[in-house]
Amino acid sequence: QVQLVESGGGSVQAGGSLRLSCAASGRTFSSETVGWFRQAPGKEREFVAALNWGRSSTAYADSSVKDRFTISRDNAKNTVYLQVISLKPEDTAVYYCAAKRYYTSRYSDPENYDYWGQGTQVTVSS
Repeated sequence: QVQLVESGGGSVQAGGSLRLSCAASGRTFSSETVGWFRQAPGKEREFVAALNWGRSSTAYADSSVKDRFTISRDNAKNTVYLQVISLKPEDTAVYYCAAKRYYTSRYSDPENYDYWGQGTQVTVSS
């Protein structure tokens, strides 16, 4: 069983930056796909970025996300990060990390993941 714990959220002003962390326990990642999703009030959960541990590949929702979001990992800490810069009020949401054992091409589909963290709130004020 894999446990995921997100941290690093908070309240920031527009233009600020945050680094979100997703610490995994229960298994050392070797081939997993780890994704970051976010859900704003009244909206569906949406894909932000994903990383495949074994292939060292990354993917982002779109070019606008890729310009401001960076997904990375720390093997020694079994942790995935989401660095966000130039935050905008529309980035306000609960950010979740999720993990799926093995590589998947359907990394943007939340239904495809096996494990989820509890989420961390990001609030951006104008």
